[in-house]
Amino acid sequence: MDIQTFITAVLLGIVEGLTEFLPISSTGHLIIAGDLLGTHDEIGKVFEIVVQFAAILAVCWIYRTKIGEVAVGTLRRDRRSMRFVLMLILSFLPAAILGLAFHTEIKKVLFSPLVVAGALIVGGFIILVIERFLRDRPQQADIDDMTASTAVKIGFAQALSMIPGTSRAGATIIGGVIFGLSRKAATEFSFFLAIPTMLAATVLDVYESRNLLQVEHIPFFAVGCAASFISAIWAVRFLLRYISTHTFVPFAYYRIIFGLIVFATWYFGLVNWTLPD
Repeated sequence: MDIQTFITAVLLGIVEGLTEFLPISSTGHLIIAGDLLGTHDEIGKVFEIVVQFAAILAVCWIYRTKIGEVAVGTLRRDRRSMRFVLMLILSFLPAAILGLAFHTEIKKVLFSPLVVAGALIVGGFIILVIERFLRDRPQQADIDDMTASTAVKIGFAQALSMIPGTSRAGATIIGGVIFGLSRKAATEFSFFLAIPTMLAATVLDVYESRNLLQVEHIPFFAVGCAASFISAIWAVRFLLRYISTHTFVPFAYYRIIFGLIVFATWYFGLVNWTLPD
């Protein structure tokens, strides 16, 4: 692997790690960055999914005690642990079913910078509206207070994130707040829900692209995964501190401004973005 490929892998890994758990769309940022760096080919699309899973491993590391307790508790048929797993399954199923049905078409048609820019802008305005009108909504303070109907609703909110630029974290966190979770509970549940979701997406994507992958791709993927894992640990800890005293409004403005910049560079011919098929 030459130095240019190494730097590209590090940059894309850092972009993924820093954005996966913030409501600004890691997939969208990877699509835009990959288009600029010239890596948005079929292998690049697989890379984007794999480094997302590396970021999810950061959550596994940070919450390793909780995950271990839930795993042991489930094996021992502990009611609280089994209920937590059930909530994850209920939230996971909508995206899993819709993902299996539309995964290939979504990658073919929607994985382009201009689609991402549009989704960033729309999502930004949605966050602003929600922060304005739902701030004083009654809340379920803890994940263990979540109802089955809330879990299913969050699952359908997560399904919206199959549109790149929407943000899986944004959809599940904001969706959780809309459906009555506290900001902290919605954020933590979003972290845990990412584990089965991204594991399934990674397995599906690697399987579908198995004929494209070669041994020489391993160093590129490994470097990107390492950068993603390390930067994701910082991002998760930052977000947990941030939400204790702040709203998501700054992320909304960031989404809108970034999306407008992408459209402006396309409109004025400053960047030759890849257009939707």
